[in-house]
Amino acid sequence: MSSAQDPFYIVKEEIQDSIDKLLSTFQQWERLSSNTGEQANLTKELLANSESIEWQVDELDKAISVAARDPSLYGIDQVELESRRRWTSSARTQVGNVKRSVVAGRAANDGGATRLNGMRRELMRLQNSQHTAGSNQYIDDNDDFIQSESDRQLLLIKQQDEELDELSASVERIGGVGLTIHEELLAQEKIIDDLGNEMDSTTNRLDFVQKKVAMVMKKASAKGQLMMILFLIILFIILFVLVFLT
Repeated sequence: MSSAQDPFYIVKEEIQDSIDKLLSTFQQWERLSSNTGEQANLTKELLANSESIEWQVDELDKAISVAARDPSLYGIDQVELESRRRWTSSARTQVGNVKRSVVAGRAANDGGATRLNGMRRELMRLQNSQHTAGSNQYIDDNDDFIQSESDRQLLLIKQQDEELDELSASVERIGGVGLTIHEELLAQEKIIDDLGNEMDSTTNRLDFVQKKVAMVMKKASAKGQLMMILFLIILFIILFVLVFLT
């Protein structure tokens, strides 16, 4: 099977395009300042895309493992199998490096945010010791507002995680269906090839019979020709039944 027809190379090209886009987005993420809204959005996008690509590479590895059980059935050899495994390993390494860098960057930003929150709490404590009861009430209200906003952000993050889990499950189901279709197409292609070979063999036999009949017809009389025609018709019917109805 040619590379243009092999589903592996079709999926490989799609995954490579996704990796190229991921690396481009990662370079943009590196140029942004820490603790900005744009960097936070790119962080979520990079992590989600990394997980999606990792899943696609895992599914491609599973397909390679299936093909490795009987390489001749899929028209490939051990050299091709090793080449495919090396590519998936390289792709997984690239995505893993991006993911680790983004996670490390987010952890550093979270640490900075934690120190900033500690300074805010200390400042509020000093203000509480100096202000009147009215001021204390205002600060308490402000604490409640901050806590409420923090709870709301945690709820949003949880909802996003659930949506990503559902999306991952859907993509996994689609990948399983695609692999099944691939196997069915290969089986159908083998059946069609066998049928074509059988048709070629039958055609050669008919050509041989026709040549023999033509030679006999030249030598036979009119009555003999008529008998020969009837014989050929009966022979054709028998061959038709044997080839197409059995």
